[in-house]
Parts: sequence; C-alpha cells; structure tokens
Amino acid sequence: MRKYLETFGILTTDDIDLLEKKVIHKKLKKGDFLIKEGQICKEVGFVTSGLFRSFYYSSLEVEVTYCFTFSNTFVSAYSSFLSQNKTVENIQALTDTEILTISRHDILKLEESSTNWLKFFKLIAEQEYIKMEKRIFLLQKESAEKRYRDLLENHPEFLQLIPLNFLSSYLGITQRHLSRIRKAISN
Repeated sequence: MRKYLETFGILTTDDIDLLEKKVIHKKLKKGDFLIKEGQICKEVGFVTSGLFRSFYYSSLEVEVTYCFTFSNTFVSAYSSFLSQNKTVENIQALTDTEILTISRHDILKLEESSTNWLKFFKLIAEQEYIKMEKRIFLLQKESAEKRYRDLLENHPEFLQLIPLNFLSSYLGITQRHLSRIRKAISN
C-alpha cells in the first residue's frame, strides 16, 4: 500500500506512517461479503491480494455486476460511506482476499491532520468519477461486441479471472450472447 500511495506524489512519509498505524488487516474467504445491501459502510479497504465483485439486485431480483476490484485498489460502498445511509450494493470476494481497512472516523481524522490527505482523497474521488462516467458511456453508447473488445484491450485480466456469468452481467448481456461474441471474435 505504501508504494501505491507514494506514486501519487502527494503524501509525505509521515502522512503514510500515520495511516499505517490506523489500518486493520483483514482476510476474507472466497464468497465472503465485505458489505451487504442494507448495511451502512463505515470503512474503506485497500485490496492487497484477491478480487472483489460489486453487484446489486435489479427490480426483477436479478444480480447485476457493475464493478470488479483487483489488488492495489481501494474498495468501498462509497455512496454509503459518504452519506452514512444504507447501501444498495453488495461487495463479495471472488477469491480469497486480503485487505487493509481504515474506519470512516480515522479517515476524517487524517483529513484534519494534513491538507495532503484532502488533496489525495479528492484526487481518488475524481479518478473514480471519471472511471464511472467512462463505464456509463460505454454501456449506453456502444454495442455489446464493442464493450467486450474494450475489455480485451483494457482489462484482459477480467477475462482470465472472472466467471463468465459475472462477466456477462458486467457487460449487460446474457451468457449466451457473450459466448456468441467470443466465438465471432476468435474466428
């Protein structure tokens, strides 16, 4: 985590040392939930190993996967974390995972301790917003084949590590449609 934080060039060694004193190491088994719908998010995690899937249930009670979180990234039910309202999402470990978590209370304390933390959290929020906007545009603007090709180019690790039923849900198509697209592209 330290190396990841240092890449931004915002936080001092003292800032990162302070964070490391506050994090809690957690292990989750494949299938365990970091958070479930109806809970209030009180922490942010940094994934040191493993893979998470974020999903919600549609009005037809169908699971809709909207996000995957890999190692060296933050994971949280962010809207719930900010608002302290119940979340509508579920975050589930797709593999055995290890994360470092920090409580909302401690994050607020970090923000009080140094403007570097405010700058850092602002930058992370901006990056997440841009990523979300790109995903929405891709889902609404592009064909299923284009969305799959985008994954091939930009996130080949998705195709190797994620079960097809979750991948098809992420792409907004059925598993059968995904199989047809994969077959057409490979020919």
